[in-house]
Amino acid sequence: MKILIGVDESSYSNAALQFVRELPLPQGTRVIVVSAVQLTVPVYSEAYVSSGGTVDQLLEDQTKVHQVLVSQAERQLRDVGLATEGRVLRGDPGEAIVMAAKDEDVDLVVVGSHGRSGIAKLLMGSVATHVVTHARCNVLVVKGKGHRRDLSRTRVS
Repeated sequence: MKILIGVDESSYSNAALQFVRELPLPQGTRVIVVSAVQLTVPVYSEAYVSSGGTVDQLLEDQTKVHQVLVSQAERQLRDVGLATEGRVLRGDPGEAIVMAAKDEDVDLVVVGSHGRSGIAKLLMGSVATHVVTHARCNVLVVKGKGHRRDLSRTRVS
């Protein structure tokens, strides 16, 4: 089985990671951990950002942050015996996850959900909604800790 999990800095991402760690997965399961860097620079900005660095420097700094996130997630998954690969992608997180899932021909994508609705969802978008709508494989959306259940009798194959 091949699983792709999208991670970011949120507690929802941590919940998704923990969910995968607790799943009774078949031997040989491989998990691909991805995080997407989406640099948002206002259209009216100049070539330099307020911190004194260039946009390229800001992108490089964000990439390093995401590399740390991916490495930490990989370590947590390896601690429970899962084989992992990690990647930092660039672009819109929802689209990057969908494209990575297609390119890697994964069986399952796992993402956390912020649980936004209404205006907040309209204004901020939803990575989970985009992935569910556009991925060619199954998608597991993990909600926060309040929606946990005992997985000891669940078998994924």
